[in-house]
Amino acid sequence: MWMTIATALTALIAVLHGYFMWLEMCGWTRPAGRRAFGLTIEFAEQTRRLAANQGLYNGFLAAGLAWSLWPGSPAELPWFFLACVLVAGVYGGYSVSRKIFWIQGAPATLALVALALART
Repeated sequence: MWMTIATALTALIAVLHGYFMWLEMCGWTRPAGRRAFGLTIEFAEQTRRLAANQGLYNGFLAAGLAWSLWPGSPAELPWFFLACVLVAGVYGGYSVSRKIFWIQGAPATLALVALALART
């Protein structure tokens, strides 16, 4: 049961990071991106390249999490990529907005706990 929960949470987090990638790489200056991040048009235009770079990293996290779900992938992969997401969520929650922790860090924590419980 716990492995099923861990797998479902990992898949959800992968999808979320794929969406974050799209928002930051393609949607940053669009209404949806500006609304999600509370940006003015001017600021979004000025920071477009920075956001695209950040989005690329979220894409790497999504790819790593998806890879960890692939049959036959190393058992350590979900631990590593979920820990990366957790660290990013904690740092973002501390340095930018608590909302980032709840959107990114909390689900990663739940998935890591479910993985740990699946081992017992």
